Amino acid sequence: MARNPSTDPPADLLGPVQGEVSWFCCGTAWGPCSSTGKGACGTCNSGSLQHAWPNASDACWAITRPDSCGVSLSRRTCGFRHRTTSLCGGASVVTAIADCGPQTDLFCGERSCCGSTCANNRLIDLTPAAYSRIASLSTGLRPCEIATG
Repeated sequence: MARNPSTDPPADLLGPVQGEVSWFCCGTAWGPCSSTGKGACGTCNSGSLQHAWPNASDACWAITRPDSCGVSLSRRTCGFRHRTTSLCGGASVVTAIADCGPQTDLFCGERSCCGSTCANNRLIDLTPAAYSRIASLSTGLRPCEIATG
């Protein structure tokens, strides 16, 4: 299904966008992760500073559909760098796209908070190595700000 081009600039070109960050496993075993596939880009590893992005390709967009949650994200392909900053203390990490995800449309309206600081909609999945730079893996989800790295 073809997308209609939006007349609005994509959110991440206007500046940082806020949403939720989660973590996922890929590639060789690391920490809590068993060995698994190398992701859509073929380079993903749980022990590397990498992430999954919902608009990495047309095929990815068709699965993740962040627009269903009212979120417009620019097309960014394998290797593009984003900076993810936790809204729970300000720690940040720069990571490269290595996979497609998260499936944002399954989590429309989902909200994570730390104190009174909250964000909605899963917009980025970090590898465990990257997520652990900004939060404990046990938190699972955190409100964050995503900007170009």
